[in-house]
Amino acid sequence: MNKEQQEIRRKSPIQIRNKKASFEYYFVDEYTAGIVLTGTEIKSIRMGKASLVDTYCYIVNGEIWVKGMNISPYFYGSYNNHSAKRDRKLLLTKREIRKLQEATKAVGFTIVPTMIFIDQKGRAKVDIALARGKKEFDKRQTLKEKEDRREMDRVRKNF
Repeated sequence: MNKEQQEIRRKSPIQIRNKKASFEYYFVDEYTAGIVLTGTEIKSIRMGKASLVDTYCYIVNGEIWVKGMNISPYFYGSYNNHSAKRDRKLLLTKREIRKLQEATKAVGFTIVPTMIFIDQKGRAKVDIALARGKKEFDKRQTLKEKEDRREMDRVRKNF
């Protein structure tokens, strides 16, 4: 991810993160994908009414889909409101999809969404990562590092 892409994410008014993913997985490779939305889904995302808890991506027939993403129904929507937990198609190039498909054939690798954000043109984007699962001792090590960083920040604030 280059500095320009990081700047776009930082400026985005909406950043819905999957905090659990960084605890459960090591991120090997990251991609930014567009997402196919219907009806009032973009309005719900702009209001911050989305969740990436327990989501994952899968590939079928050369297309990548995200399963388990919850986008709450739009409050002011009518009978045309969307289903909250439906599978949504992600937009990547064929080469990127093929690369991800080959990588996920290896044992222990999966594709997880890490963040939803709105780009400069007002479109919803999803950051996805090729991830390898952590073992129990890796998770304990992550917690220890997090606690150490927190303690160092406390000490710096006091001085």
